[in-house]
This record gives sequence, structure tokens and C-alpha cells, in this order.
Amino acid sequence: MSALQYSVNEASLSLWRRWRANGLSVLTITIALFVLGVFLLLHANIQHWLADWSQAAEVSVYLANDLPPDQRAAIEEVLTHNRAAVSREYVPPDEAMRRFARLFPELAASAKTIGDQPLPASFEVRLAPGAGTDGEVDLLASELRKLPGVSDVRYDRRWIARLAAVAAAGRLAGIALATILVVAAAMTVASVVRLALHARRDEIDIMQLVGAPLAYIRGPFIVEGILQGGVGATIALAGLYVTYLVVRTRLGALTTGLGVAQVQTLAFLPPLWMLGLIAGGMVVGCLGGIIASRSAR
Repeated sequence: MSALQYSVNEASLSLWRRWRANGLSVLTITIALFVLGVFLLLHANIQHWLADWSQAAEVSVYLANDLPPDQRAAIEEVLTHNRAAVSREYVPPDEAMRRFARLFPELAASAKTIGDQPLPASFEVRLAPGAGTDGEVDLLASELRKLPGVSDVRYDRRWIARLAAVAAAGRLAGIALATILVVAAAMTVASVVRLALHARRDEIDIMQLVGAPLAYIRGPFIVEGILQGGVGATIALAGLYVTYLVVRTRLGALTTGLGVAQVQTLAFLPPLWMLGLIAGGMVVGCLGGIIASRSAR
């Protein structure tokens, strides 16, 4: 019998015989990798959404009421010759009001009480991909604000940049928390495997006396840790997928009729990431098994 086959057989029997203690280490690994999976899932979707929003970012140029034709022409001239602006659309006050009523029907009646034209005319300017990375849009916004007839300029990418900064901070916090939990999981596996080692101390002593190879002595404990890590990672992945389905369903119900399409693009982890999560659990278990088995000499 090969050392690997022997180790797998012995580790499987140990998992079954000591299922309560092994269940503790599996639970610890499950919690650690579930938390890590949640942050990976959030990171993947936020990055996807930020990329989509950046591509669709616009500059909204709000115009003063009763804008003279020559001032409007001057604004259009600036937009036409600026390379950051791919296209533009003039939105008159009545069209702006129709869009507002379509997006916020419960507020439409209140907005009409403000006056005949509660919303100003505007230009919706579609930006070129990557235009916000070299300051071109900031220069365009600054130039537009100086023009007569421009009451305000709003730039989508400013809040996108703030959201990206918040996402980066959350990612760092998630990595730190997951690291702490993973270390705790490895220590738990080491403790559980060490208990199994002490329970078989007489058997190990006999194997050492007859000159058994070190692989036959330490192998079962390392494989036991790997099995614990693999089982914990699989359970964590299954729990993460169930949580993903529940969250997607509930968010979809909450955003029905609000015109929010991002929930429909909520995606689960890519297959490579799922395999990496399972492999990571097995590595954590392996490290715990190696730490515990070092006392078997």
C-alpha cells in the first residue's frame, strides 16, 4: 500500500471516528472562507458595476431659464470641439419633466406645483472612454462653468471615484478580517489534528520503533487537515451561493419598477475563483496538519 493511499484511508477513518472535534475545525474553516467569499463576491460585482458606470458616465450641463440662442450656440460650440465629449443631447424643460415623472412618479405632482418649468433645460454630454483619467473632463467642466447661460455642471465620475475609494477601503478591511479568520482556522485545524495525534500516540511510537517511514507517520494527519479544509471550503461555497440567490431575489423585488438594472447583472464568482476558494481551504487545512504533525517524530 502506498503512503498516499494509507494516509487517505487513515485520515478518512479519523474524520469519521472523531466527527465532533473535526466538525469544529470544519466549521471554523467554513466561516473563514464564507467571509472571504462574501468580500470576493462584493469586490467582483462592484468592480463590474464601476466599469459599466464609468463607460456610461455623463456630464450634465444645466442651462439658465430663457437662454438666448447665441449663448446656447456658444455652449454647443464648446461641446462640439472638445474631444472628451463623444455626443450631446439637448433636453428641453418639458422633456426633463417627463423623464422625472417616469423615474419618480410619486414626486411628479409635487414638482409641478413649483412652477411651469420646475426643471431647467440641459445638455446631456456622453464622454469618451477614459476621458476622466487625464483631467480632460475637469477642463471641460471648468470651461463650461465660465460660459454665460450655464447655471451648473454635474460630473458623474466624481461620485464614481468616491465610490471606488470606499470599495477599495472595504476590500482592504475584508482582506484583513479574512486573514485573521484564516489564521484562526489553521490554528483550529492544528489543534484538532494534534488531539488525534495524541490519541494515537502508542500506535505512532510502535511505528517509529519498527522503522516506519516518516510519510506513513505524518501523512495521515496532513491529509486529515486537507480533507477538513476541502469539506469546509465546499460548505462555505454552497452557503455563499445560497446567500447570493436569496440576496439577488430580494434586491430584485425591492428594485422592481425603479429602473435599476444592476441587480439583474449581479453575478456569482467565476469558476476559477471558486476553485481557488476550495484550494485555499485545502491549503489552510494542510498547513494546520503540518503544524500538528511536526510533533510526530
